[in-house]
Amino acid sequence: MKIEEKSEPKLSGLAKSMGIKLLNFNNGKCSVSVKVSAKHLNAGGVAHGGLHATMLDTSLGGALVSSININQWCATAQLDISYIDPAYEDDNLIAKGKVLRKGKSLAHCEGILSNSDGKIIATAKGTWIIWGVKPNSLL
Repeated sequence: MKIEEKSEPKLSGLAKSMGIKLLNFNNGKCSVSVKVSAKHLNAGGVAHGGLHATMLDTSLGGALVSSININQWCATAQLDISYIDPAYEDDNLIAKGKVLRKGKSLAHCEGILSNSDGKIIATAKGTWIIWGVKPNSLL
């Protein structure tokens, strides 16, 4: 089955409110970025893990969306994140996701969140469910 041409995806309201920007969306890969600001910091003064989770979920899910048929839909079924190092205010973070394996109804994806120096901040692996049609709310 031929995959129809897709327009650039819309980021979720949560991702937009966090200032996350789409960098790349193509052929089973997706990258997003954000500059860490004071609003992203936790009580300890480093970037909140929720920022990392949102960036990784967005990039891994985006990677899958870039590889499925335009009439299909998907959702995160499971996401495991390893928090490696902290990120600080003014850090530029990039999350890069890719599809490892895609079947008819499940896909496995992985990604890395790093700063502009290449330091790994977090990694993730996850499973997505794929539906043959979009939910009525998206039609």
